[in-house]
Amino acid sequence: MSGSFLSPFDQEINSVDVARRSQLQNWLHSLGIQLASIDIDWEELDQALTHPSISGDRNYEKLEFLGDASLRLAAAEYLMAELPAATVGDLSALRSRLVSDRTLADIAHQYRLGELLHLSAAARKDTAAQQSQLADGLEAVLGVLYRTTHNTDLVHQWLDRHFRQLAAQMLADPAMGNYKNALQELTQARFQVLPDYQTQELNQIHGDSERFGSEVWVQGRAWGTGKGRSIKLAEQNAARAAYQALIANPLP
Repeated sequence: MSGSFLSPFDQEINSVDVARRSQLQNWLHSLGIQLASIDIDWEELDQALTHPSISGDRNYEKLEFLGDASLRLAAAEYLMAELPAATVGDLSALRSRLVSDRTLADIAHQYRLGELLHLSAAARKDTAAQQSQLADGLEAVLGVLYRTTHNTDLVHQWLDRHFRQLAAQMLADPAMGNYKNALQELTQARFQVLPDYQTQELNQIHGDSERFGSEVWVQGRAWGTGKGRSIKLAEQNAARAAYQALIANPLP
């Protein structure tokens, strides 16, 4: 007998039957993707939703790689069009938030992408990896959309409304309640470095709002100080002061 033998399960994941194709079509419609004028490769889209735990060769890793690049390009295009007066550093900081795993996982969850993923039993039980699974799967789908039109048109067709909502939230509250994360993204975008926190216990009075003090340094300069009843709060307060100082300072 010539050729290689495929188990029934292998045959199932390497072909897109009518039911699976219908499921994928309905899902793309839920994204707002107009299918009438485009030719989706359903095998490729199914592969974009296949976790490496299912197949070492036919999985979403390479499509995720392409999707990551197309997502970053689409986010940059959107931000440059909508915020023409923003600095490069601020655009980079905003883009890093728009394309973060947390943001992507939230969007994927909204569209119930997890229900479409081919996952092994072990991978499905790995709750700690759920965010990365959703983010990776979404990026792989974006890779398919990019390959379909060889541009970011379909990415914009789906994600621009999310970019608009998220960018508005970030501009209204850039830190989104977490100044340490916001400061880290800002310093990476502007300087390609991480902030350095120097934190110490100032007294041993339990519950004292100034028990700990923190100072945050970026490129050899102290940008902010803060105090708090815990190390976490002291560092958050220092990060807030540093973030506000850096935003007010347009110099790179």
